[in-house]
Amino acid sequence: MRSTRRHLLKAAAALPLAAHAWPARAAAPRTLVARPARVNLVGPAYPDTEVWSFDGTVPGPIIRIRQGARLRVDVRNELSQDTTVHWHGIRLPNAMDGVPHLTQKPIAPGETFTYDFAAPDAGTYWYHPHSRSFEQVARGLYGALIVEEAEPPPVDRDEVWVLADWRLDRDARIQPDFGNLRDLSHDGRVGNTMTLNGQVRDDFRVAAGERLRLRLINAASARVTALEFKGHQPVVIALDGHPIEPQPPEGGRIVLGPGMRADILLDAAGMPGERYQVVDTWYRGREYRLVDLVYDDRRRRDRPPQAFFRLPANKLPEPDLDRAERREVVFSGGAMGGMTAATLDGERLDPRALIERGKAWAVNGVAAGDHDGQHDVQPFLTLRRGTSCVLAMANDTSWPHPIHLHGHAFRVLSVNGQPSRLREWRDTVLMQPREKIDIAFVADNPGDWMFHCHILDHQQGGMMAHVRVA
Repeated sequence: MRSTRRHLLKAAAALPLAAHAWPARAAAPRTLVARPARVNLVGPAYPDTEVWSFDGTVPGPIIRIRQGARLRVDVRNELSQDTTVHWHGIRLPNAMDGVPHLTQKPIAPGETFTYDFAAPDAGTYWYHPHSRSFEQVARGLYGALIVEEAEPPPVDRDEVWVLADWRLDRDARIQPDFGNLRDLSHDGRVGNTMTLNGQVRDDFRVAAGERLRLRLINAASARVTALEFKGHQPVVIALDGHPIEPQPPEGGRIVLGPGMRADILLDAAGMPGERYQVVDTWYRGREYRLVDLVYDDRRRRDRPPQAFFRLPANKLPEPDLDRAERREVVFSGGAMGGMTAATLDGERLDPRALIERGKAWAVNGVAAGDHDGQHDVQPFLTLRRGTSCVLAMANDTSWPHPIHLHGHAFRVLSVNGQPSRLREWRDTVLMQPREKIDIAFVADNPGDWMFHCHILDHQQGGMMAHVRVA
């Protein structure tokens, strides 16, 4: 497998939701500054890379709060573009969701916006811009948001792995070809260099006998990852922040589309001095080693704990499937997709005309325009508050799409007509080409909520809509 270095050389209301009674412990205000910075991504043999960052680091600072606590963050924009911050996966008030033109005025250069909300659900979440996100995320603007359980589970270490890729030239400079038509109409801006917590890493050190909780976050703008921990048997305990029955990953691989997260228990069952690869095998012919687990001379215990635990469930409203509204959603377009036409800004256009306007994808036959929040477009779905809804989604394209719904969590009901094995709660689900997935949620959070593909070139290229809960 090619290492990453070799691959580089080759190539308004700030309150809890009224429908719930979550406790809100005040948190100390903090400031996040979105600004340019220089960081070393690839190692000492390469120059530092000019990035966009929160507080000068990539990823940005890890924010940790307790479940039910309030978070207050003043975001100051020192970039040359408007920006916002979206708190991905958090069920928060609509005014705090960070979607320009839809939920807030964009944060202009030199301005500050205060985000203030309670975090109702424990789990692994993250934050990133929703203004020109196909560029700003690819330049390094993202960070982890960890909402801790009231009683943390018994592990020796709680570690966050933020996974992201970069499109770099031979001098470790970010290639500025953001939003090009090939990326937009194919698989997005898949980079040539993968980082773990902002660095190309050789080693991640562990001690024999210890148990780790690894919080995996895919912050890439387009890359799907499928991690294999050679010589180890990870156990998945949460997906997109929400607990599941502990179990090994399906097929031995932890698959995460952009925006998705997984919490795993990793028992260090090796011996001092041993090393084992963690590899990403999603793209055939482009497999690579992410990092090596390296056992140092310490020994935590003779063997890891034997018993597994289930995290306490978050209090999510259960959809009433017998009374749920059922809506069909078809995602279409892209290269080799066969889409014959779509509506853009009220005009029916063929694929050639769409491409000329920088669009290649559609949701129910409508390609989103150039406003991130689509404030001038009607919602594709309006639901009365408290309604249960089933979305029967069909990926009528030749490419995978991680589909993300803001402001809510949903149950995955079925895949290609077969009941979901886990019926897990998620906020982002990865749809394979020509796949059908049914999801269900309770529309209990009022406002206009984005619904889009989290391959950010696809979002920019039209695969975006919004749901209104009134």
